[in-house]
Amino acid sequence: MSHKGEHIDVLLKLCLEGKQSAQLEIYNRYHRAMYNTALRIVKKSEEAEDVMQESFLSAFTKLHTFKAEVTFGSWLKRIVINNSIQHYRKQQKMNQIALEDVLYRVEEEVVVNDHHALSELKAQKVMETMNRLKDNYRVSLTLHLIEGYDYREVSKIMNISYANCRTTISRAKESLRKKLVNT
Repeated sequence: MSHKGEHIDVLLKLCLEGKQSAQLEIYNRYHRAMYNTALRIVKKSEEAEDVMQESFLSAFTKLHTFKAEVTFGSWLKRIVINNSIQHYRKQQKMNQIALEDVLYRVEEEVVVNDHHALSELKAQKVMETMNRLKDNYRVSLTLHLIEGYDYREVSKIMNISYANCRTTISRAKESLRKKLVNT
């Protein structure tokens, strides 16, 4: 039995009943976006794949706790981001993670200076410049500008105070501006 056209609420109910075909359909609908989210944080394809798989397993295991206060996709994305950051921190402690990062989307809201919008720059230049930012700057900008989390959400995800989050993002934007201007 195919679940292709079914609404997500129906699929979630079927998942709670243990229907593996419904789990597969949810996986097929969300895996690409969740992989890309993980990749932007952990930076390595194989590790992003692992984090994504673990996140789906966790989501299906904890599905009974999903209260539909947000969309399922948002709930799942939060699991992926939390797992990605946890994985990234673990790798950092083991000194096995490189400092480079590749971003696949660039939001147009960051401004290089008052006269030139970042959207005028080539995306490749921005990605290369993001690679040179300190890790906490890169992660905070990724969460805020690319993933769309507000300051409060970023502060919770990164386990820092709200004020520290705003300062970090502000400094990250300024660092990005300076590096873009000087290249």
